[in-house]
Amino acid sequence: GVSYPQTGSTGDGYRFAKEVGHQVTELSPSLVAILVKEKKVKQLEGLSLKNVNLSVISPAEKKGKTIQKEVFHGFGEMLFTAEGVSGPLCLSASSELASGFSDGTYVEIDLKPALTMEQLEQRVLNDFKDNINRQFRNSLGALLPARMAEYIIEISGIDPYVQVNSVTQQERRHLCELIKKLRFTVEKLGGYREAVITRGGINVKEINPATMESKLVSGLYFAGEVLDLDALTGGFNLQIAWTTGYVAGNSAGSSTSCTV
Repeated sequence: GVSYPQTGSTGDGYRFAKEVGHQVTELSPSLVAILVKEKKVKQLEGLSLKNVNLSVISPAEKKGKTIQKEVFHGFGEMLFTAEGVSGPLCLSASSELASGFSDGTYVEIDLKPALTMEQLEQRVLNDFKDNINRQFRNSLGALLPARMAEYIIEISGIDPYVQVNSVTQQERRHLCELIKKLRFTVEKLGGYREAVITRGGINVKEINPATMESKLVSGLYFAGEVLDLDALTGGFNLQIAWTTGYVAGNSAGSSTSCTV
């Protein structure tokens, strides 16, 4: 592939394949960080979250109308970077965006997926009661990680110095909506340098899946990331590499016309 060039990966396999007549589908970095337009995300750099829901929503056309379509949804772990979001959930989400996405696509994070909106509102109300004489900026410590609490307070528009008993019902509802639907607008994906895999490659219709031999050039075998095969994060891409490598190696080793 062409991802992780610092390891010596050059993408020459694609050039070799083209030179002998193979079709190479469009290449793009995949399983990579998602960069967002909100510059304030830098405040969260290094913060990791567990047990959150993450969705990617993209505008789409349906019967002449623009609708919001969910193109990815997952539960698990994620990480904030200086320019966006990464970690297992986001890497998987990026695979749905690798082939392109519409302007206005956004990532939506549910920081408290175990709670319904009504349950969360009651939880916040209870926390406010426990901190009745404290300022709003000091009232979310039991609900969210400190840096996330600071971020949510800042973007909520609620006066951080107001006492919690002065926060209105409408403001409290807005606060809960931010916690359940924290949004970041997708700007672009990270590049090949940090991408886990390369999406695209040699068209698999031109490869014999039983042997990994080229259907165009006798004795020529392909394996691994050079092929147009990819999957979500979780070891699946490693398995593709091992399996195709095993089959190609065995087939080439038993062939009398192997191209070296």
